[in-house]
Amino acid sequence: PHHQGNMAFTGKYEFESDENYDDFVKKIGLPADKIEMGRNCKIVTEVVQNGNDFTWTQHFPGGHTTTNSFTIGKEADMETMGGRKFKATVKMEGGKIVADFPNYHHTAEISGGKLLEISTSSGVTYKRTSKKIA
Repeated sequence: PHHQGNMAFTGKYEFESDENYDDFVKKIGLPADKIEMGRNCKIVTEVVQNGNDFTWTQHFPGGHTTTNSFTIGKEADMETMGGRKFKATVKMEGGKIVADFPNYHHTAEISGGKLLEISTSSGVTYKRTSKKIA
């Protein structure tokens, strides 16, 4: 029970802007082709939230999608930006979703009606803002 209601994240969000993309993806060792694919690309993030259960899908231009399904507080099988599979336990802290990926720390929150995602690796902070489109 937190103040944002349990459907706060549900919606479709289109990439609007980001900061430190290149520094960050190099830090986490993303291959060059994946770096190009992700740069300034209009990723649409679709989130379905049902209480503590989430389905988080990223639609890339050209038809590639990545989907992670998880329940807050339970270990789940996840996939990174680069396609690596791993297990993580996603937490909810103060209305933010918090997850530790193999080589970066990730948070997501709804701020001013936008989806704000922040990933941190070795002192490099990557921010991505997406505007709600549905």
